[in-house]
Amino acid sequence: MAGNPERRAALVDAGVEVLAREGARGLTFRAVDAAAAVPVGTASNYFTSRDDLLRQIDARLHVRLAPDPEVVGRLLEKPRDRSLVTAFMHDLMARATRDHSGYLALMEMRLEATRRPELRASFTKSVRGDLDEALEFHRGAGLPGGDETVTVLYLAMLGLLLEHLTLPDVLDSVLPGVSVPEGLVERIVATIVPEE
Repeated sequence: MAGNPERRAALVDAGVEVLAREGARGLTFRAVDAAAAVPVGTASNYFTSRDDLLRQIDARLHVRLAPDPEVVGRLLEKPRDRSLVTAFMHDLMARATRDHSGYLALMEMRLEATRRPELRASFTKSVRGDLDEALEFHRGAGLPGGDETVTVLYLAMLGLLLEHLTLPDVLDSVLPGVSVPEGLVERIVATIVPEE
């Protein structure tokens, strides 16, 4: 198997783009080669199988979509209240908007995991790890609400992200006077996170 880490990273990022654009069925080594603008057969030199590529895309997405530590540091200078949780959720929406392909690929991974038990096991573990990190972060940062608050907030934001990134017009004009998605983020947090 080829060992150039920069080339491997470029191929994985190309795989993210293919997954977001074509879905899991379109994720082939040939499609990844084309998206990365490399000779045909390159991806097959870097990944032992399509499952190997999907696992590496999963790992890469968690890096690409992670919050910027500097942004987190600046936000943590603020009071630990509902408005800080709102700021974190706005940051999440901003990251989703900036890396639209990354979030769509993450959604495609969820769908593919429903069809492939081996992917489901590893993807469930990585997504559960993200949720556990969010719970721990919330506790450690002293943000309002407990594990139930974080879990319900996670589910609500996941739904908003899905709708906003796939069918954004569905939410237009549903709540008069509420901007999409910014105003909805504020409504979600105000509804779920207790004031302290």
